[in-house]
Amino acid sequence: MAPVALMAVALPAMTQQAARAETTPPAPPGYVMPSTHVWDLTSDQGEVYRIMVSFPGTEMPADGYPVLYVLDGNAMFAGFADARRIQEYSDAGKGIVVGVGYPTDQAYDVRRLNDYTQPLLDPPPSNVRHLAQYKSGGRDMFLDFLTGRLRAEIGNRYKINPERQSLFGHSLGGLLALHALYTRPQAFHSIVAASPSFDWNEQGMLPDERTFAARMASGKVGRTSRLLVVVGDRDIDDDPEPAAIFVRRMEQLSVHGLRTRLLRYPEEGHMSVPARSVTDTLRFVFELR
Repeated sequence: MAPVALMAVALPAMTQQAARAETTPPAPPGYVMPSTHVWDLTSDQGEVYRIMVSFPGTEMPADGYPVLYVLDGNAMFAGFADARRIQEYSDAGKGIVVGVGYPTDQAYDVRRLNDYTQPLLDPPPSNVRHLAQYKSGGRDMFLDFLTGRLRAEIGNRYKINPERQSLFGHSLGGLLALHALYTRPQAFHSIVAASPSFDWNEQGMLPDERTFAARMASGKVGRTSRLLVVVGDRDIDDDPEPAAIFVRRMEQLSVHGLRTRLLRYPEEGHMSVPARSVTDTLRFVFELR
């Protein structure tokens, strides 16, 4: 077909498209959450993390803002940030929330398996054998990033209280939070473990727990984090009873200085526990009691 004929065919279609463009209203702008900053930060190992920060507009405390680091930031940050913002004039909102996520629009990234866990057993347990294709066992390097590079960056950007740094983790993130307690008991002022996956890797966290308990009992730990464990009674992935049994074991360490609390949500399951626990977590880490 000659160029002129092609134009003759194309012009009506172009005219119709232009007419539709004139009558179609522009798409509304996306929602931008107020009082937030977002940027990407690279670890010393070259891993890129998406950092999301919610900060108060209220008068800063004399010793700086307390900070809560929230794991699985892509999934969890928005709920924590909005709850903090609307409670800004109470103590539960007078802190900085830092979501630690990944450069993706998905709620979860497979990299969390490496960041939050110990190495999978060899051979891996049958219920997680399909995950053996992914990296695991990088939890200590990730904790180095949390307590090193990231904490320094937050301190450079905001006026923070270095003595009031807290950590929230859910599921495998809850295991990472407990690993932080066991191996770096002074690193965080408060730790919240939401529905921690105690059965993961055939209860692979038990040796760490026993070592920590022995160190506490022998007086080798000194000051340690406060611990809050939250769990749902409808948790289909992790029976809530292991959490209650675990807390009873931790309560035995109260004579050595460990403060532990358990919150159970009767109507919540594994994936709804984090949303239900947001305000309780903010109160636990930001309110001085």
